[in-house]
Amino acid sequence: MREKLKQCENLIVLLFKLILYFVIFWIFYRLYAIQNWQLLTISRTAAVTTLSYVISGYLFVKIYGGYDIGKRKSKPIIISLSLASVMTDLVAYVMLCVMNTNDANNATFTLEQPWLLLIVFAVQIIFIQFAVYGGNWVYFRIYNPERCLIITSSQRSLKEISSSVRKYRLQFRICRNMDYRNEQLREVIPKYETVFIYDVPIRERTQIVEFCYQNMKNVYINPEMADVVELNSSHVMLDDLSLLRLSSLGLTAEQKFIKRAFDILLSGIALLLTSPLLIISAIAIKLEDGGSVFFKQNRATRGGRIFSVYKLRTMKENVDNYLSVVDDDRITKVGKVLRRFRIDEIPQFVNVIKGDMSIVGPRPEMLANIFNYTNDLPEFEYRLRVKAGITGYAQIAGKYNTSPRDKLVLDLMYIEEYSFWLDIKLLFQTLIVIFKKDSTEAFSNETDEKYEKYEKFYDSFYSGETE
Repeated sequence: MREKLKQCENLIVLLFKLILYFVIFWIFYRLYAIQNWQLLTISRTAAVTTLSYVISGYLFVKIYGGYDIGKRKSKPIIISLSLASVMTDLVAYVMLCVMNTNDANNATFTLEQPWLLLIVFAVQIIFIQFAVYGGNWVYFRIYNPERCLIITSSQRSLKEISSSVRKYRLQFRICRNMDYRNEQLREVIPKYETVFIYDVPIRERTQIVEFCYQNMKNVYINPEMADVVELNSSHVMLDDLSLLRLSSLGLTAEQKFIKRAFDILLSGIALLLTSPLLIISAIAIKLEDGGSVFFKQNRATRGGRIFSVYKLRTMKENVDNYLSVVDDDRITKVGKVLRRFRIDEIPQFVNVIKGDMSIVGPRPEMLANIFNYTNDLPEFEYRLRVKAGITGYAQIAGKYNTSPRDKLVLDLMYIEEYSFWLDIKLLFQTLIVIFKKDSTEAFSNETDEKYEKYEKFYDSFYSGETE
């Protein structure tokens, strides 16, 4: 029975999705139909509201992610679906209010039972939680974790990839690790469903990927510079010759104009809306230690130009400036709250208006970090091809203590894949950061001694299979 169900994976997941999306829509529609009888009849109000819900729902699911049971952990799916549902409800709610603005109802625009919208949010989020936890429970009762082989080049690389894969125990089961130079590699690969190739030289990695493809294995690789550049490639034909065109000319004049106009407009609105929050934060900072409210520091933006970034002060004054670590005693009590919800970064909208930064772009690193990172990763300077940003791939998908290399890959992906739609998408996705407790996770101040208890386990990985 289980084998038959495995063959229908896509159909089962699709059925779950259709049920989930329909119920979410039905909750909004049915609750508002109590006071808006037009929703239960064939009318313009029902048609426009339904169409608005379907279109905006599709867009926000594309932005935040959908019902990806079996692919992601339950909490990220719940956050994504909840945000998508709330945004969709707001759009449909506004359209309902607009449609009810007529002589038969109201001559002017009025809010339609705003308190009911909160009930809709609550009911939908509760249902989403049951659907996600229940869906993942059913999925993993049917599908066992994929048996994985990890191919690396060193113990350090093994620690990095293993620690990440182990967080997804329901999706993957690490069975064995091998060095890419092991002569028995091609004999071992066919025994496993999924192969992780991490920190392997690109020439040897290509050969291993081709062998995995021949044997129909799932493959995960960490991208190199060439992989990132290929993301924005396009297929072209020269006579009968098939080629990939790689363009790295940066933003066009039209894209720069639209991006700049969008930055100025949105930054002005953001500063206006957040001004009460800024005032409250400033008072709290002053009351705690009486020090300065704002913090300025030199950072680099497009072309390596130096500018002063503005932030609300979250650390004690006159302390050494270095990367934050776990339980950092330099951070004030108010500062912890400001950092947790990214409130300290609101003054950076002033930098955007001045032209130093953009709303979306690579994070502006400290000058010392740029020097150090570039020595180890020469490609790090490519981040300076565009303006630094308040939010971006690295800020959303990564953490504060994400490695410089992984941040670099995320930033270069943004540069190579840039589009105005991508900026909009990342802007909405920034809300996810507020719900990620580990988004501001600092660098550990412990040494590698904390890993000693794993050494025997990792050593055994090189010699054979673990259960």
